[in-house]
Amino acid sequence: MSDKKLINKAKVDVTLLEDDGIFPNNPYLPFLIYKGVLGLRDEDKIDVVENLFNSNKWTNAWRNGIFDYHHYYSNTHEVLGVFSGNAHVQIGGAHGIYFTIKRGDVLIIPAGVAHKCLKCSDDFMVVGAYPDNKIQDMKYGKLEERPEADKNISKVKIPDTDPVFGENGPLKHHW
Repeated sequence: MSDKKLINKAKVDVTLLEDDGIFPNNPYLPFLIYKGVLGLRDEDKIDVVENLFNSNKWTNAWRNGIFDYHHYYSNTHEVLGVFSGNAHVQIGGAHGIYFTIKRGDVLIIPAGVAHKCLKCSDDFMVVGAYPDNKIQDMKYGKLEERPEADKNISKVKIPDTDPVFGENGPLKHHW
């Protein structure tokens, strides 16, 4: 399947999350969800999502669910493409916001933004990836992680490409 047939027009949810005292979140870059952007067909394999991200320079992909505890990365942004199933997630820490995500949705999580899966279907599967070939540094909201995590977050550059749309996607407009 070509990437052009895979990609639908995106409805973009944009949410800027403030530091909650435990999780830094990101004071400048909003969390983005592209609702229904992946036009996945029944016969598609999970590789199509990974290949799309790779083609837009978001690499080091993995396939799994989303951890069931709050966590974030201080050294990189993250993209999650929902390949199958659905989940209820919390973004921004214990006082954050809630979203239901499903097959075809893409989440773009800025460095510092906490995220957690609260509940998911048995078939829930995402592809995760990172810009610029980064290896993520998992953080858990522990006091000793800061202020180093804050310094790291401030140094993470805006990616050159949107993980779905390439050079001219919504990410470039919102970030």
